[in-house]
Amino acid sequence: MRIGIHEIAQDRRKTGILLVHGITGSPAEMKPLVRKLMAEGFDVVCPPLAGHCSTLAELKQTRWQDWYKSLETALDDLRTRCDTVFVSGLSMGALLALKLAAEHPDVIGGVATLSATFFYDGWNVPRLRERFLLPLAMYSPLRFLWSYHEPSPYGIKDDRIRAMIDAVYRGQCEGSPEKYGYSEFPGVTIRETFRLITVAKRELAAIVAPLLIVHSTEDDMASLKNAELLADRVSSTLVEKFYVDDTYHVLTLDKRRDDVAARVAEFFVMLHERRSTASEPQLAAMESA
Repeated sequence: MRIGIHEIAQDRRKTGILLVHGITGSPAEMKPLVRKLMAEGFDVVCPPLAGHCSTLAELKQTRWQDWYKSLETALDDLRTRCDTVFVSGLSMGALLALKLAAEHPDVIGGVATLSATFFYDGWNVPRLRERFLLPLAMYSPLRFLWSYHEPSPYGIKDDRIRAMIDAVYRGQCEGSPEKYGYSEFPGVTIRETFRLITVAKRELAAIVAPLLIVHSTEDDMASLKNAELLADRVSSTLVEKFYVDDTYHVLTLDKRRDDVAARVAEFFVMLHERRSTASEPQLAAMESA
């Protein structure tokens, strides 16, 4: 008997997908991906990370452990209604997603990283900033006073979307953090991202879940070397790569957002169907691999 679309959607509802936005970003930057995954029938959540969607003062009070706790809370909620959970994150959110997979291998059935950033080496990162300003922000008291204001193109190649973001950042309209994230990167927050990078790198070998690495060949913040490092260090037996052009760092909003969303959805559908058709012994082997 042929299985209808409704039955497929209901079945996929048993699989949850936890999306992680970038640091200083907001869930809004994940909306195109959310819509695509929900259209495929998955149970999708994208919680705001601690300190985000509020004020810069509140963000400055948070540490990477607080951001990670936000995800663990969302994961606990998803597990109450889903048999399996997949996770995907953007930029630093990808590192949080990877840490979640490393610490919960029995729960996380697949990971898709988007612009995973282990070091800032993109074409729009000034060498002065990389060599001197970032260490200064990390190790001196200036981190409590100094903020980095990201210059155009803001990780966006699409002229129309970039113009919209630029207008918001220049006007700083009320409520913009809830919609678009913060327009600056506090020094204390930069320090926390580097601490997160150190922790995430250390735990890559513990990741065994199937992995999709999505990265732009034109990334203005993090070159393809970041994707190569990730592929080399994980223990996953299934690692797929999707390198895209004509887009910058914020893959979820830029010119190739539909292609990126489609590829991530395809990957998670494949994993879901593989688990759905596997026998109990096969599932046990998959989970212990």
